[in-house]
Amino acid sequence: MQNTRDALTPDNLAMLQAIAEAGSFAAAARALGLVPSALTYRVRQIEDALDVLLFDRSARQARPTDAGLELLREGRRVLEDVDAIANRVRRVATGWEPQLTLSVDGVISPTTMLELVEAFYALGPPTRLKWRDGILSGTAEALASGHADLAIGVTGSANVAGLQSAPLGELRFIFVVAPHHPLARAPEPISDATLRAHRLVAVADSARRGNVTMGILAGQDVFTVDNMRAKIQAQLRGLGGGFLPEPMVRPYVEAGHLVVREVVRPARTVPMSYQWGGPGATAPGRALQWWLSQLQSPATRRALLENHHHF
Repeated sequence: MQNTRDALTPDNLAMLQAIAEAGSFAAAARALGLVPSALTYRVRQIEDALDVLLFDRSARQARPTDAGLELLREGRRVLEDVDAIANRVRRVATGWEPQLTLSVDGVISPTTMLELVEAFYALGPPTRLKWRDGILSGTAEALASGHADLAIGVTGSANVAGLQSAPLGELRFIFVVAPHHPLARAPEPISDATLRAHRLVAVADSARRGNVTMGILAGQDVFTVDNMRAKIQAQLRGLGGGFLPEPMVRPYVEAGHLVVREVVRPARTVPMSYQWGGPGATAPGRALQWWLSQLQSPATRRALLENHHHF
């Protein structure tokens, strides 16, 4: 290879990613359908062109060097850009996006989402759908970072260039505990001092660099879970108390599996929105247009927040 451009082709970058993921040259060669010597030769060519060592071969594992890690990081971004270019070209040709990624917050009704997905597929579109789970600021971060095309269930306002936002509705959060939890018998309204003495169940923010959590008091023991379903299950078991969206816990409250408790801190009513666009966004393709048209229906917006009656 004469120069670095010949070395850093998408094929070679994908091959390096495969080696890093497989953990060894032999395993990567099997996955790629190459003989190990051919794989090793190609890696050496890349290393010669860049004049760096990309993998530490002293151990049985293929461990990336610091330079190798940097190339893998940048290479992943380049491959994503190449895919994005191909997607934009195909979209220009047909008007339909090859893939539409939805970032959906944990407070949104999965039943209503799946009804919308069903209606979308009934159109017979050439677009592949991808559904990403989001929590708190991570729902919108997926959009701002280019990993999603539409974020449903965003808290807070859009503050990223090119991002467009429309209201979904308001969501009331109530404090609930299991009937056998000590706070189920505490005098109301329950003070912060009393709450602090008991474990809180919290949902971690899904933003890559975020650690936003809601309602935690200084010095309070916290059990952190990954999604709203796990938070509800933990609170049903009495592992802690916490605020949950009223529509999500209504069936459990009605069945007596959770008890609503009045606390001194005011109940939170959170405005929710949906967002699209963002940095470098072009006019919505036909798939995104369809989803945005569905979200204009007040009944659909209400169902996305309220339709949690299934156990």
